[in-house]
Amino acid sequence: MIFIIILTLIVAKALPSLNTKISSIQIVRISSISLIFALILTLNTYNITSIGSGIGIYSGLFHITNISHMVEIFIYLISSLILISWPQIQKLEFVPLPSYLDSDINHNLNGKGPVQGLNEYKLVEDKHSTDYSIIILFSVLGSSLLISSFDLISLYLSIELQSFGLYILSTLYRNSETATSAGLKYFLLGGLSSCLILLGSGVIYSYSGITNFESLYILSSVSDVNQQYVITGISLGLIIIFVGFLFKIAAAPLHNWSPDVYDGVPTIVTTWLTIIPKISILILLLELYTNMGIIGGLKTILISNSGYISTLNMLSLPLPGHWDLKIESIADLKFFINSLNIENIKNSILVANATVLKNLFLISSILSLIIGSLLGLAQVKIKRLLAYSTISHIGFILLALAINTEQSIESFIFYIVQYTITNLNIFLIILALTYIVNNKNNINNYITNFVASLPGQGSQENKFFNDLNYISEFKGLFFSNPLLSISLGVCLFSMAGIPPLIGFFSKQFVLYSAIQNGYYFISIVAIILSVISASYYLKIVKVLFTTPSEPSQDTAHIASATATGTNINIHLTNIHSFLISSLTLFIILFFIKPSLILNSTQLLSLSLFYI
Repeated sequence: MIFIIILTLIVAKALPSLNTKISSIQIVRISSISLIFALILTLNTYNITSIGSGIGIYSGLFHITNISHMVEIFIYLISSLILISWPQIQKLEFVPLPSYLDSDINHNLNGKGPVQGLNEYKLVEDKHSTDYSIIILFSVLGSSLLISSFDLISLYLSIELQSFGLYILSTLYRNSETATSAGLKYFLLGGLSSCLILLGSGVIYSYSGITNFESLYILSSVSDVNQQYVITGISLGLIIIFVGFLFKIAAAPLHNWSPDVYDGVPTIVTTWLTIIPKISILILLLELYTNMGIIGGLKTILISNSGYISTLNMLSLPLPGHWDLKIESIADLKFFINSLNIENIKNSILVANATVLKNLFLISSILSLIIGSLLGLAQVKIKRLLAYSTISHIGFILLALAINTEQSIESFIFYIVQYTITNLNIFLIILALTYIVNNKNNINNYITNFVASLPGQGSQENKFFNDLNYISEFKGLFFSNPLLSISLGVCLFSMAGIPPLIGFFSKQFVLYSAIQNGYYFISIVAIILSVISASYYLKIVKVLFTTPSEPSQDTAHIASATATGTNINIHLTNIHSFLISSLTLFIILFFIKPSLILNSTQLLSLSLFYI
């Protein structure tokens, strides 16, 4: 469905007869409605009883499961909401300038004489809206294919389809130096992570000769003592692939690119980069980590030259014969293997495989918590601060993934849902405040940029509006926009984990599952760092509710000039306002009816173990 929509929009843009009749705003609306229609079609097939543990399609390249099906619906929903929030810049109107601005314009031109044409009416449309919506659809297609990938080939093609869309989005504003720099950095480092994923896939294929996940799952659960090098190669390839994916979700210590990229690109692009790519990659990690014989217990068949010895299961499975030992831990498994007195399997690579991957997630989790919480304290830019906040939340998500129990996977899925909703609402509010602030006091900057864009006046960027980059720019916005400011404060408190907001319950579930499984040290560290990270959320709230300083005479003149006519016509649409209010109410009132989400996450987590 998404592919058909992409082809239709490309044809519509290529034909001059249609391209001139369809505005950029209509393209964005068509794309958003198409995503909602795809969501309805996907939801209509969710009740197919034959899905069970999964349905293979396209010769086994993709595999549809309950989790991938539900996450695909969730991705379509969030993608349509982000498209709706694209800034609706329809036109620029120029009115006769007041006399006090004539001297300012002549001063900006360094005495080159008056500028002709500033008093004329101009109609300008945002040329980036059409490109943005089509690239978003390409990225959505890559994300939906990635979560259903069931082969190393389809995995790599899907992640590249998603990533190429993100690279283009980062450099969509080609006249912006910061966006170009951020996009180039994202492209180079994203290419490096893709090379790691391709290298890991090549290692697995060179050792095993297979690329299908189903065959890898079987091979990882059956070990021939004479072919341990095959399991060694699969383990090495998996580790390299997981490192590449941790790089793409900006998990520490592979996080250095994310603050620079998130801060350099426009806010509407940052909204997409912080949400959708992470959802698809985290769900794929869950799929791989679950089925490689790690989550739910190390399930292994050890085979010697004389035939199979025993089927071992670390979920308290009784041993055959006269053994009374229950295998409940890695130590019990090692003891049993050593007691068999078979030299070839004393140090089974499967034991090492389980511990190495788990330790990889635990180390990345604790580093993400530390770096995201401590480095965020020193940030003065809002998007860099939210980038470090994202790194901290990735630490909680990886901790839930590494614990590998039914309860932790339930908290893992629930944390992804609440992080997506809260983060989306924060960026929607920042965009809304950006529109309002630019409508009120951006006339002087616009005139300067417009004059610089005239022939012979340089090649500076003629911006439609300026993003709110610094935290100090939010000072006193509560007094002019109380509802938006309160909504932003609620979302920030939820991010900090203040009860009874939804963010508190997500952290509670992760920490509870960690303590239940004996991860006391990392739980204590996570609690302390969560308290520390709350301070930089409170810093934003403090700035919002600080009384602004008295406006200067020049500012008053600019506000008066803005009141005489429409200079930058940026609309905060009714849908945008409705989304902010709905998401804010959901964040506040989640504790009243939590079963709506918790029942779904519990069923999805149980489907990984018992279906």
